[in-house]
Amino acid sequence: MKRKVVSILLTGAMLVSMPAAQIFAEEAEGGEQTVVRVQSWNPGEDPYRDEMIAMFEEEHPDIKIEYTFMPYTDHVEKLKVDLSAGDAADVFGVQTGAMYNEFRDFEEDLTPYMVEEYGEDWLSNYNEYAMSLLKGADDKYYAMPLGLSYAGYIWANMSYFKKYDLALPTNYEELKAVCQTFRDNGEYPLVIGAKDSWINIDMWMNIAGDVNAEKLYSAIEGETPFTDEDLVQSFAIWQNCFKDGIFQDGALGVGMYSDSTDMYQKEGSIPMITNGSWALGAYMDGDEQSQAVYNGEGSDHEVFLLDWNGDGQIAHCAEAIDVSFAINNQSEVKDAAWTFVDWMINKGADFLINGHLQYMPARNDMELSVEGLNEDGMANMNYVVEQGKNNVGGYREMAYAELKEVIINELTELALESVTPEEAAQIIEDASQAQER
Repeated sequence: MKRKVVSILLTGAMLVSMPAAQIFAEEAEGGEQTVVRVQSWNPGEDPYRDEMIAMFEEEHPDIKIEYTFMPYTDHVEKLKVDLSAGDAADVFGVQTGAMYNEFRDFEEDLTPYMVEEYGEDWLSNYNEYAMSLLKGADDKYYAMPLGLSYAGYIWANMSYFKKYDLALPTNYEELKAVCQTFRDNGEYPLVIGAKDSWINIDMWMNIAGDVNAEKLYSAIEGETPFTDEDLVQSFAIWQNCFKDGIFQDGALGVGMYSDSTDMYQKEGSIPMITNGSWALGAYMDGDEQSQAVYNGEGSDHEVFLLDWNGDGQIAHCAEAIDVSFAINNQSEVKDAAWTFVDWMINKGADFLINGHLQYMPARNDMELSVEGLNEDGMANMNYVVEQGKNNVGGYREMAYAELKEVIINELTELALESVTPEEAAQIIEDASQAQER
């Protein structure tokens, strides 16, 4: 793929900008502190993030971290503006695939840093598949991972199933029947925050991967047409989730965070939700509402993968690096930025994984030893770990921004019943043929 300089289209909507001038040092007790600006959607706004940063600053009193949290879409758009203006954060979060490739011209090559710190064999310390997602065409690595995640899951609050004497669904027809029973009793069916394109892509890829994972990834790479009957079937199943009432009414107007997730994780007011392995972190959430839902008396939740096409085999999950940190190659404090990134992929990752169950380990030498997880949470974590070891169909994030955008649009049109599965497949195939790879 040819590298491209990020192009910016400024609209009437003004982005909230950081201070125009970069402050590289400030007076502090005992001497100067180097200020490192960090921007990401993950870690989020949770209180433990500030605790983690305080831990870093205590160990590195000469460095001050200014962390800016932004929802993913806003984060990406702000980076486009700030990187072009030469005023972006020193360290920024990236997602493998299209975003990672899009910002390549602004990402520092971290390979020399890793070699100097850990030796020529440093790569063997990391999950092989995960690092293949970060390996550039030039065999260099421009970001380092905090942890892994797996997409395509459905989460169930089993108290609703017990209330209506229902079994957990194993395939599409059973899911349809369960959702109808919930609807008949005034409950929500399966909730999806379909206003957010990332969850739509996650779930469609889970469906398509269940129908035929090999063809799904072959099509993304331009080797199989999206008009193939198996891929058309995946678009039909996605559309039927809306037509058959499996997803809630008005799903396209509802976001995942925090509209849908609050209903499931804090209110306990819905029986099922689509989400990924990262939702395990709700068990460790210090929020009183979440604690009542996940650790209260009788709390019972199950995470599962569905057999969408009825062939008797559950869908594969899709693997991703949840978030990686890149260093802005325009930064004037690269050494301090690297100190922070290096700490984050080691002590920070351990804090986020074993302390708060935000990800699965990306490092081979990290033992998964989560403390304070209840029996229910332990069972679901073990299920996710087992699926991650033995049932990964492929990557979560595709590398082709233009193709991804067309798929996102057609998934929405399918949900609105504005196009047929065959029409959507042809539109996507036309975009695939035009996509540079």
